[in-house]
Amino acid sequence: MRFFIVTVDNLYKRGYNSGMKCNICPRQCNIDRKTAVGYCGVGENAVVAKSMLHMFEEPVISGKNGSGAVFFSGCNLRCVFCQNSAISRHVLGKTVQSSELADMFFELEDRGAHNINLVTATHYLSSVIPALEVFKARSSLPVVYNCGGYESVESIKRLEGLVDVFLPDFKYCDNELAKRLSFAPDYKEVALSAIGEMVRQQPQIVIEDGLIKKGVIIRHLVLPSYIQNSLDVVKTINEKFPSALLSLMSQYTPSFYKGEDKNLKRKLTTFEYNKVLKVVEELGIEGFCQYRSSATSEYTPDF
Repeated sequence: MRFFIVTVDNLYKRGYNSGMKCNICPRQCNIDRKTAVGYCGVGENAVVAKSMLHMFEEPVISGKNGSGAVFFSGCNLRCVFCQNSAISRHVLGKTVQSSELADMFFELEDRGAHNINLVTATHYLSSVIPALEVFKARSSLPVVYNCGGYESVESIKRLEGLVDVFLPDFKYCDNELAKRLSFAPDYKEVALSAIGEMVRQQPQIVIEDGLIKKGVIIRHLVLPSYIQNSLDVVKTINEKFPSALLSLMSQYTPSFYKGEDKNLKRKLTTFEYNKVLKVVEELGIEGFCQYRSSATSEYTPDF
C-alpha cells in the first residue's frame, strides 16, 4: 500500500479550491458539485469505470504490452455517436479518492503498461492532479491525457509538468455540425485554443523504441457524409499544429448512434475515408490511419 500527503498549498497552486463552484470546462456550469451535478453528469468524487491494459490505441501508445488506460465516467460532451456512451452519460464504476487513483497507476505500471492513459478525466482534475503528482514523483512512465478536445486553456495549464503526451480529439471545424452532434456550438474555437496550449507544453514528438514519450497526437474521426468537415479539420491541423501527429480514424460504428440523421445510420465508406486520407498524404501530415475493420463494437471495452 502506498501513502502520500496532499497539501492544501499544493492544491491551491494547481488552481483547485474545494469551496469554489465548478467552471473547470468550457460549459461553465458554476455549480457546487458536492450538492449537484453539472453538464458532465457527475459529482465531485472521481468515478473510474475501468482500468485495463488497452491494446487498441495508436501503435506508439499501445505498444506490445498495452496502454494503462483508466476510463472515467461522465463527459462534458454528449456526442450522439459516442462509442463509450455507457460510461460517458452514466455514472458507472467505482468512486475513488486520489490515493486509490495513484495506486491504480502504480498497479498498471507493475502489470507492464507502457504509459498511464487518462481517458476523459478533465471533470475530475481535483482528484487526478494530486494522484499524478505522487505518480510522477516516483515513476518515469509517460502520462497520456486522452480527451475530447473541448477543454478550457486554464485547466490544461494546470496539467503542465504532469502530462507527457496529449491525445485530444479535434472533431469539428463546422460549428453547426458540432452543435447538432455534440451540443457544442463553439467547439472549433475552444478546441483550437486548448490544443494550442497542449502543443505549447509538449512541442516536440519524442518516440523511443517505437513508443511515444512526449508530444501531441490529434485524433479525428471521419464521419459518413460529413467529409468536408474532415477535410477542413486536417487542413487546419496542418496549418496550426505542424509539430503534432495526426491520427485519422475510420472506426465510426452506426450501432452506437440512436438519432434520426440518416447520414449517421451507416458505416463510413472506403471511398469517403480515402478522400480524406489523400489530402493528408498530399499535405505531408505525419501520423496514423486505421484499418477499416476497426469500425465495429468489438474494439470498444466492455464496461
